[in-house]
Amino acid sequence: MGGLTSIPGFKVGHAQDLEALTGCTVILCPPNTVGGIDQRGGAPGTRETDLLHPVHLVNQVNAILLTGGSAYGLDAAAGVMRFCEENGMGFTFGPSRVPIVPAANLFDLYIGDPKVRPDGEMGYQACLNASEDQPEEGNVGAGTGAVVGKILSLKMAMKSGIGTASVDIGGGGKVAAIVAVNAFGDVIDPETSEIIAGARGLKGFADTLKVMKSFVGRKVMSFASAADNTVIGAVATNVKLNKEQITKVAQMAHNGLARTIRPAFSLFDGDTVFALSAGEVEMDPNIVGAYAAIAYQEAILRAVRSAEKVAGLPVASK
Repeated sequence: MGGLTSIPGFKVGHAQDLEALTGCTVILCPPNTVGGIDQRGGAPGTRETDLLHPVHLVNQVNAILLTGGSAYGLDAAAGVMRFCEENGMGFTFGPSRVPIVPAANLFDLYIGDPKVRPDGEMGYQACLNASEDQPEEGNVGAGTGAVVGKILSLKMAMKSGIGTASVDIGGGGKVAAIVAVNAFGDVIDPETSEIIAGARGLKGFADTLKVMKSFVGRKVMSFASAADNTVIGAVATNVKLNKEQITKVAQMAHNGLARTIRPAFSLFDGDTVFALSAGEVEMDPNIVGAYAAIAYQEAILRAVRSAEKVAGLPVASK
């Protein structure tokens, strides 16, 4: 398992404030990258995502931003646009270039300093930090303030982070993912069906699904916030796909979330995945989509297993 940068041409950069516990992650795309999206959660926070739909004009994207800070964090996209413009990246409109930078945010304002959020300077710094090296995981970038398992309050939750993974799909093809995990529910290991991170009870894990159907759970659900959670990420491949095909890959990639997060795609989550194609390998998009789901699930597992304890929240690896 490598990371998203195992796909040739892609760069990943993080920037974060470790005192305020927030940050952002940028994926810089090689020329002619075709983008798609699948947005399934009921509480999304996004920017420039409509243009990724197959019926719309723009086919190519220059960068993807994954950011903390809730809706405020989308300001970081301005710094990404500035970096792209300075480096000649963007969609040509008359005498100017407009960088195409779709973005999604997660809510990380409960820990750290809620008045500090990713901004244009942090987005620009993430671009400066971007490289083709294996991306750092855990409490960095968009995963800096990520938390999972919040049904019984933040005190009973666990620290999460950002993770990345890749899969060799044969025939020269590869697919990879990077995911920041800030879910309302629990993270499940698909191989064992056991919870590895999530809401804690007095003894072990509380199991969010069981809590939801209990008397206490029904009371909690009546005032649970729909702004506090989301899993945001991206998959990339070196298989040559058009806009319709890469959109289908994004949809199939979300199966990886459904295998590892319980519950998935709730009204309390803003689950969003971007998909990116840049390469010349010829392959059936169904193969790419099937393995994109595997890469996505592995990146989610790595996100929680690489997290470090902070703000009194325990982690899966400790």
